[in-house]
Amino acid sequence: MEPEVFVDIVRSALGLVATLVSASIFPSLVVGLTVSVFQAATSINEQTLSFLPRLLVTILGIMWGAHWGLNKLTEFFMQLVHQIPAVIA
Repeated sequence: MEPEVFVDIVRSALGLVATLVSASIFPSLVVGLTVSVFQAATSINEQTLSFLPRLLVTILGIMWGAHWGLNKLTEFFMQLVHQIPAVIA
């Protein structure tokens, strides 16, 4: 059991988590920035105005990316299963 194997597993797990989270967060970030620019241009200071569009875009992003994300998680799990002999030996 070499420590490099565990470091590689943790590194790839964190990379996968960052990829999956960014797939739903970045569209929400773009919509939030667009609504904020609109609010600044029109001097509308309503806090709830940016919440609903960001929520809807985040939900839609999760819905559209769920199949892709599940495939990524399944691939990662299969890699972990195949690495069991290398970790044990």
